[in-house]
Amino acid sequence: METNKRYLVGVFDDEDVLLKSVKKIRNSGVKIHEVYTPFPIHGLDEALGYKRSRLPIAAFLFGITGTTCAVAMISLMLGYDWPMIIGGKPFVPIPDLVPVSFELTVLFAALGMVATFLITNNLWPGKKPILFDSRSTDNKFIMAVDLSKNKLASDEITSILRNFGATEVNTKLVEEEVVV
Repeated sequence: METNKRYLVGVFDDEDVLLKSVKKIRNSGVKIHEVYTPFPIHGLDEALGYKRSRLPIAAFLFGITGTTCAVAMISLMLGYDWPMIIGGKPFVPIPDLVPVSFELTVLFAALGMVATFLITNNLWPGKKPILFDSRSTDNKFIMAVDLSKNKLASDEITSILRNFGATEVNTKLVEEEVVV
């Protein structure tokens, strides 16, 4: 099932103008859907009102899971499945646990973060990306405003975007898939 959504797309030429205008536009009552830039802009996350990411917590939990699995795997393999008695003593491989534990920690953290990234961003094979303006990957800064989530009229938002530095303001109709 697909739905059509209308967006206003403001095109900016300079990152400093964009950064200053994001704060002003948000203060004027416009809800910004997203800002697309060809490179990272320091302070843009705070200007858009994004909270600090919880991805480091997820990475730590994935890493701890990998370490736990590695220690359990090695202990069960060397202590139960295939016990090693070296010199009349049971084999307690504390230094030998370190490389395998490290590798499984990194593997679980990496694969977990890839899965988390794909799930949180709704990316899957065959999904068509939404491209508001092709110049956003080259030299322009794009601000997308979802008209269905704003109380102001389209003309008012257009004039606000132009007053705060947008060189162009276009209307874009986007077909989005709705997952039921």
